[in-house]
Amino acid sequence: MIRVAVVDDHPVFRLGMAALLDSFDGIRVVGQAASAAEARTLLGLDLDEDPPGAGAGADVVLMDLDLGDGSGVDVTRDLVRADPAARVLVVTMHEDDDAVVAAVRAGARGFLVKSASPAEVERAVHAVADGAMILSPSVADRAMAYVVGGRTAARVPFPQLTDREREVLDLVAAGLDNASISRRLVLSPKTVRNHVANVLAKLAVRDRSAAIVRAREEGLGGPGST
Repeated sequence: MIRVAVVDDHPVFRLGMAALLDSFDGIRVVGQAASAAEARTLLGLDLDEDPPGAGAGADVVLMDLDLGDGSGVDVTRDLVRADPAARVLVVTMHEDDDAVVAAVRAGARGFLVKSASPAEVERAVHAVADGAMILSPSVADRAMAYVVGGRTAARVPFPQLTDREREVLDLVAAGLDNASISRRLVLSPKTVRNHVANVLAKLAVRDRSAAIVRAREEGLGGPGST
């Protein structure tokens, strides 16, 4: 029996995925979490456990990347650090190279898009439980092209952000206000405000100042930003 924990902040998807997994022979859902904080509790990352990260006793953790109050990449990294034997299968809407690289570097053993078929989900869970690395077909094709092309995966700060959100954060860290960012990126002030709000939520910081500190720690906001 493969024991699975499902971490996703969208209740319809999470409950649907749990029901799908429970319908498969040899797979049983042993826990669910709707946020990064709940995931840490479920997986035993905020408790003194032996081994650390034993949590729900899951053999495989299905992990979303955007969890509202934090990043699934960060939770994955902390889980794998606490328990190197942990097996995480990322299931997300993102198919971009940055997300794949960030998830794999964090220690994920598989990467599926949410449009994957039930058969693909079942096969991925079994493969990851057996210790294999698995990518969805669309992701695998791009990953192969990435390798064959000889490109070197560079570390991308805050992989949970979209390219536009990261661009806005870079300018915020450089000291630009929303009006200046609006002019620089040719975006409406409302759109810039929405991007800033999304950045604060995804980084789980309370205000703009805290976001600037985090961004500068990751090298954003340098001379090239202005």
